[in-house]
Amino acid sequence: MSGLLPAWLAAQLSAFDFAVPWIMLALPLPLLAARLLPAEPEGGSGALLVPGTLVGTARSGADLAARGRRRAALVWILWAALVIALAGPRLVMPAAALPASGREIMIAMDLSGSMERRDFALDGETVNRLTAVKRVGTDFIRRRAGDRIGLVIFADQAYVAAAPSFDTAAVARALDEATIGISGRSTGIGDGLGLALRRLDPKDPATNGDGAAAPSAKAVILLSDGANNAGQTAPKDVAALAKELGIKIYTIALGPRDMADADGEQDVVDTETLRDMAQASGGEAFRVRTTDDLVRVADAIDRLEGGRALAPPLPLRRDFWPWPAALALAAAAALLATRRGV
Repeated sequence: MSGLLPAWLAAQLSAFDFAVPWIMLALPLPLLAARLLPAEPEGGSGALLVPGTLVGTARSGADLAARGRRRAALVWILWAALVIALAGPRLVMPAAALPASGREIMIAMDLSGSMERRDFALDGETVNRLTAVKRVGTDFIRRRAGDRIGLVIFADQAYVAAAPSFDTAAVARALDEATIGISGRSTGIGDGLGLALRRLDPKDPATNGDGAAAPSAKAVILLSDGANNAGQTAPKDVAALAKELGIKIYTIALGPRDMADADGEQDVVDTETLRDMAQASGGEAFRVRTTDDLVRVADAIDRLEGGRALAPPLPLRRDFWPWPAALALAAAAALLATRRGV
C-alpha cells in the first residue's frame, strides 16, 4: 500500500502514532452501552404527553427526525474527537544527529592595551592584534559544535565574558564584542587562568572501561601578548593547580617579538613563562607571529581536542491532540445550540 503513496506522505504516515493507543478501545463504548443496557420501560420517563394536533402545527415529523439525526451525529463526533484527543495523536520524527565530544574548553584571552598594536595582516590590510584574534577565534569556536565552551577575558582584572555553554554561536558573539579597556590595560595572566579553571568543573573525571582515568576532557586555551604584570596570583602556580585538577593548558604567545629578543622594548610577550605553564599542565605551547601562524595554531588545537562523533538522534514529537480537542469543543457547542432551539 505504501508504494502507491508519495514518498513524503508515506514517511509522514510511518512516523504517526498515538501516545496512549489503548484509549482508542473506548470508541465503541456507546454502541455497547446501547446494546447491553436495559431499555427504559414504556411510560416510565415521566414525560408530558402532548396531543399530536398541537405538535403538528409547530414542526413536522420529518423535521424532528432530521433534527434527531443531526444531534446523534454531533454526539458521535464529540465522543470520537474526545477519545482521539485523549489517545494523543502525534508525529515522531528523528532529529538530525549533532556532533558531541564531552569536552569542556575555556578560552582565556588577554585584552590588555598592547592588543591594540597594528602588526598583523588580515585580508591584505594591517590590523590590530585583537581584530586578527577575533577573526580566527570566532571561526575556531563555531567549529567546536558539540563542545561546552566559555570565554574569560583578562587585563587588570579577569571576568567571564561567556559562561561555559553548548551555544557556540553565543560564545563566538561574546568574543567578537570584546573591547580593549573594559577590564583595564595591564596583563593579569594568573588571574585570568585561575578564573578559567574555576569555571571548569573538575568533578567526576572520565574513566576508561578498566576504571583507569581517561585523558582529560577539560582544557584552557590561554592567549596573551604580554608578561604578567597585574593580578594576585603567579601564572606558574596556577598552572601547577591545573595539573592537579587534570586540566590541560594550551598557551598561545602572540606578537612578533618576545622577551628573549626584545632589546629593551616594552610590553612584549613572555614566551618562556607561557611555555612553562603549558608543560606543567601537560598541554602544549604555541608561538604566533602572524595571522597565518594564528590560523595554523587554531587548526592544531582543533585536531588535538578532536574526537567528536555524532550523538544518537533524539526523537522530535509534534502533538496533534489540540485539533481533535477543538473539534470536540465545537461539537459540544453545536449540541448546546440545537438544544436551545428546541
